[in-house]
Amino acid sequence: MTKRVTICETCAGPGTALAAELGKIDGWDVVMHPCLSVCDAPVAIAVQADGAATYVFAGLTDADADDVRAFVTLFDDAPAGWIADARPAGRLRFCLKSRVPAL
Repeated sequence: MTKRVTICETCAGPGTALAAELGKIDGWDVVMHPCLSVCDAPVAIAVQADGAATYVFAGLTDADADDVRAFVTLFDDAPAGWIADARPAGRLRFCLKSRVPAL
């Protein structure tokens, strides 16, 4: 199963700093993408996996790296990636822009 955290590359400095702070996440690809179209609130990220919900967050900084790691742990444990209680993901839950159910 492919699991990916995609970070907006257009959010240049801050996006690159978040990617560096995240480093490797066991079982997940951390990649940059040219634009996630949430330009009013950089840094934007998407969390997605095969057969699972997709989440888009915005307004992040490198200081949110631990919350992103906590979120992917919740995601891994949730059926089809559908997270009912995101409180363990700290501030990240307030940065959610969209949640799309799996196909």
